[in-house]
Amino acid sequence: MSEPDPNAQDPEPQDSAVSSRVGPATLAQAARARRDVVTGGTRDEAELIRFVIAPDGTVTPDLGRKLPGRGVWVAADRASVETAARKNLFARSAKTQAKAPAQLADQVEALLRRRVLDGLGLARRSGTLISGFEKVSAALTSGQAAWLIEAADGAADGRRKIFSALRRAPRPVGQVGLFTSAELGLALGLENVIHTAFLAGRTADRWALEVRRLAGFRPLLPESWREEP
Repeated sequence: MSEPDPNAQDPEPQDSAVSSRVGPATLAQAARARRDVVTGGTRDEAELIRFVIAPDGTVTPDLGRKLPGRGVWVAADRASVETAARKNLFARSAKTQAKAPAQLADQVEALLRRRVLDGLGLARRSGTLISGFEKVSAALTSGQAAWLIEAADGAADGRRKIFSALRRAPRPVGQVGLFTSAELGLALGLENVIHTAFLAGRTADRWALEVRRLAGFRPLLPESWREEP
């Protein structure tokens, strides 16, 4: 894939008073505010996906917000990305020829899944992620866990038991059930990973930003889990 034009620069963040339903509360938030090309409103960068236009006109997701070139920002959800592609809003915003891949939203989802899994691997190496039924249960009931990550293909009986511990947690705990045991094992360098907990702290807070963006493209929990007793 061609590299974006390194000479182009991002436009300045939009004035929070323009086309925004709720303006940033602080100067720091205003500095991070960008205009969503679909709605015209301003939102925090953490709620958006940045895209750049390569010299050949290809619309390229820039989830890390580091690629050179003028950024085009779209709300982090499947409907917004599909609308931007269908209406050719990338070309209109960048004022240049742009061609969005047919499966752009799927591409963004796949990249977000990779970032979330990579974040789990980094957390394990830093000691802020634990796995195993007993350790995870203890972290939940003691209030140490910020997120519970359950293998999507884990046994229902084990899931019921861990959710019982979750209900006794003294603090709100986020839940993710998107990944299979094999995917979690590959990310963590372990085998047979079923129950995992992300301990509360700054690392978990940063990881949560990626999870929330991913939630705009796919539910974080399988629908079938809601039907389990």
